Amino acid sequence: MSRDFDIIVIGAGIAGASVAAHLASTHRTAICEMEARPGYHTTSRSAAVYEANYGPPPILSLTRAARHYFEEGGYLTPRETIFLMPDNQETAFEKMMSIQKGMEEISIATAQEKFPLLRDGYARRAVLDPGGADIDVDLLHQSYLRLFRQRGGEIHCDRPVSGLEKTGNWTVRAADEVFTCRIIVDAAGAWGDAVAQMTGRKPIGLQPKRRSMAVVPSPPGAQITSWPMVGDVGETWYCKPQSGKLLISPADVTPVEPHDAYADEMTLAEGISRFEQAAAYEVTRVERSWGGLRSFVPDGNPVVGYDRQQDGFFWLIGQGGYGIQSAPALSRLAAALVRGEAAPADIIDEGLRLEDISPLRFS
Repeated sequence: MSRDFDIIVIGAGIAGASVAAHLASTHRTAICEMEARPGYHTTSRSAAVYEANYGPPPILSLTRAARHYFEEGGYLTPRETIFLMPDNQETAFEKMMSIQKGMEEISIATAQEKFPLLRDGYARRAVLDPGGADIDVDLLHQSYLRLFRQRGGEIHCDRPVSGLEKTGNWTVRAADEVFTCRIIVDAAGAWGDAVAQMTGRKPIGLQPKRRSMAVVPSPPGAQITSWPMVGDVGETWYCKPQSGKLLISPADVTPVEPHDAYADEMTLAEGISRFEQAAAYEVTRVERSWGGLRSFVPDGNPVVGYDRQQDGFFWLIGQGGYGIQSAPALSRLAAALVRGEAAPADIIDEGLRLEDISPLRFS
């Protein structure tokens, strides 16, 4: 294994793996990953949804620009999304409709045809996104890791970074090994600010937030495979079919420290209760549950670009809950910026403004 590289990417989740795959085509690139396997904390705990009308404007642009890659690679399985507006969610509804593309308002009766559990009287309005899909997250992630290796990249797992020093090149201390490189890409997910602080720079304000998920049995006799993903526009719950079961989330955004997240039982119970208010189905058993971390900076947009110190430290953090669906476009964009190239035209054509995701916006 080498010790000297052009670029070291910290973190082997979907953000780190995808950008590293692109960078390895032009630079000697390594990934340092603190866990024994890539994607342990967040990537492997995704709800696996492609929804191009979900997220802040920069994420919408990136997600829409990523669609052709998902389709060409066979990573998507179509699944419609229905957004419901119960009482007191009018503001969230209008906000969503102001930035949507390709969605159509449908009658409550039509919503009930597509999602037979929907209770009469729960929703005042319903909107259908016919372009939603399930993402094969593992296939996507492993494809990037395989491409990275094919291009000569090295993955060093069980290598938590404990020190970063700039003396000409960067010196990276990871477990009992020392590496050097010209450029650091901070793709450490929930640990992104902690990595940056090792270099002596101020944290941006990255906040990990827990998201919990329950797997419950499907209603007896129900053919749920073709059901849409369904949730309220205020993001207090959502559900989707998966492998013959129902996934139910309270859509929680509980601030936590970076850690190996797990589902909070009380939060899950509250989310299931909200689901039962919308759906005529009593959940009597949770087969399993899990928690993941979604990390945000204060304005909710990702942070992508070189640090203001101009010392070869590149930020790639703050993807929130949208890291999987935005990864194909975000990784191409980040790789171009690392190389000093112009942003890909197709991403800019989707309306992305680089100043909205630049770390310099925190100056």
